[in-house]
Amino acid sequence: MDTTTLSSNETSVNLTAPQRLRVIKRGGDVAAFDPSKISVAMTKAIIAVEGDNAGTSSRVRDFVANATTQIVEAFQRRMPDGGTLHIEDIQDQVELALMRAGEQKVARAYVLYREEHARARQAAGGDIAKPHPTLNVTLEDGSTRPLDLGRIEILVRDACEGLANVDAKKIVDDSLKNLYDGVSQDGVATAMMMTARTLVEKDPNYTYVTARLLQDNLRREALSFLDIAEEATFGDMAELYKPAFKAYVACGIEFEQLDPRLAEFDLERLGDALDHTRDNQFTYLGLQTLYDRYFIHRDDVRYELPQVMFMRVAMGLSLNEDDRETRAIEFYELLSSFDYMASTPTLFNAGTARSQLSSCYLTTVPDNLDGIYGAIRDNAMLSKWAGGLGNDWTPVRALGSYIKGTNGKSQGVVPFLKVVNDTAVAVNQGGKRKGAVCAYLETWHMDVEEFLELRKNTGDDRRRTHDMNSANWVPDLFMKRVFDDKEWTLFSPSTCPDLHDLYGAAFQKRYEEYEAMTYTGQLKLYKRVKAKDLWRKMLSMLFETGHPWITFKDPCNLRSPQHRSMYSYVRLSIDRCTATYV
Repeated sequence: MDTTTLSSNETSVNLTAPQRLRVIKRGGDVAAFDPSKISVAMTKAIIAVEGDNAGTSSRVRDFVANATTQIVEAFQRRMPDGGTLHIEDIQDQVELALMRAGEQKVARAYVLYREEHARARQAAGGDIAKPHPTLNVTLEDGSTRPLDLGRIEILVRDACEGLANVDAKKIVDDSLKNLYDGVSQDGVATAMMMTARTLVEKDPNYTYVTARLLQDNLRREALSFLDIAEEATFGDMAELYKPAFKAYVACGIEFEQLDPRLAEFDLERLGDALDHTRDNQFTYLGLQTLYDRYFIHRDDVRYELPQVMFMRVAMGLSLNEDDRETRAIEFYELLSSFDYMASTPTLFNAGTARSQLSSCYLTTVPDNLDGIYGAIRDNAMLSKWAGGLGNDWTPVRALGSYIKGTNGKSQGVVPFLKVVNDTAVAVNQGGKRKGAVCAYLETWHMDVEEFLELRKNTGDDRRRTHDMNSANWVPDLFMKRVFDDKEWTLFSPSTCPDLHDLYGAAFQKRYEEYEAMTYTGQLKLYKRVKAKDLWRKMLSMLFETGHPWITFKDPCNLRSPQHRSMYSYVRLSIDRCTATYV
């Protein structure tokens, strides 16, 4: 076997032939292993600390020779039959040899030298820090380059920093097992995230690791779109968040997605207030939800980063303040620290061209076609801008009620609720989440039995609403009848219109008057049921489907600080709604 000998006054060792031990350079090229380069590097490090005279010292020559021999022997033991080394592995061994020899000052100088040159290479967009010997990454333009192990290690190290019971090396090793030659950049990021995510069951801190790895995807997507950088590490964001924020505001206004008034803020001051370290507070599920639903996007590219989103919301809430920047920074501090979190419509829309910030809209549906379909139209317009809806359907006449205009009979409330259900599905808050609507009906309404079955999975599907919520307004008088095992009378609001606006003793008095009319024949449209049977059906449906929710009319109204009944929702003006939300 061909050999090379490195000698000193005290030691000599036979080394594996250079052609059998190869070195991968940072650019991905492979060259023959040359032990003399290790000696030269160590000598330069010592001269940098001790001065030029150290180069002629016999002590230094002997030390370098011995240290080089130890490093080469280590590689021989690791790969007795030859193999491939990375240049970073060799430099790691040099550091270790200097530390073991007690040359801490020299080792520190060598470490600083390596870091300085690594930063210089990154700033110049030069060599890959630590290319993989066999795996290549496919870039967006179709070109390939060696997988950068160094960057993967930095990302995982940053993701694990400050977290107990997490193993960065295991994440790196397991991620590499799931990669293949030609994998995309997104594929590399996904492999790291999925690896960390599978470890959450071992320790909850891995959810933070996964979230931090997800941020690499977010940064690459947003920063490249804003033409700030192709990719960036967590540490890089200390400098990049501010220019990204300013570019984001400009792009959002140009795309007519952000309110043009945001450009009137002092963006320099607000950019300085952004704290990139708060990105590390997210769990994986929280950050993924923001990415899927909340971040502003253009052509399916999210160009909004977490801290930028919080500042956008804060600016939107501060538009009418006297000292807008100060108030915006105060709002930002609350939001980004998670001390306070705004509602979903506020996070969606604050600072945008359509700044609808309210969560819920409550309406009462009148007993005529114009009013019914006007209420459904209101639902559609409000759902479009992320409003949740509550519709009071009690005033609408029951099944079988007389219709004067057509001399016919009503089909009741349920067919209209099917339309409301389908509207909520069709107008799904801009694709960000499903529309949310709830229908309310009082327990004395003649359609209440069908109303209870709206969410059942059996029966006529034309009379089912699988995608909306329902709630039952229960007066105290009904519960008294249940306790006393008495009958309960159901009415149509077309013949008992004032019951809807009464509660407490006034409701009981008027309800009993209407009941008396059924016995005298003055009221012909009614239905009598056992109160316990109806209550049993209410509980059965609640257990089976989770609906309708049970809400108690009298306690709500007695405790309400408002003058009018809490259950009788304020009717939104169609004109005002149209002017604001079209």
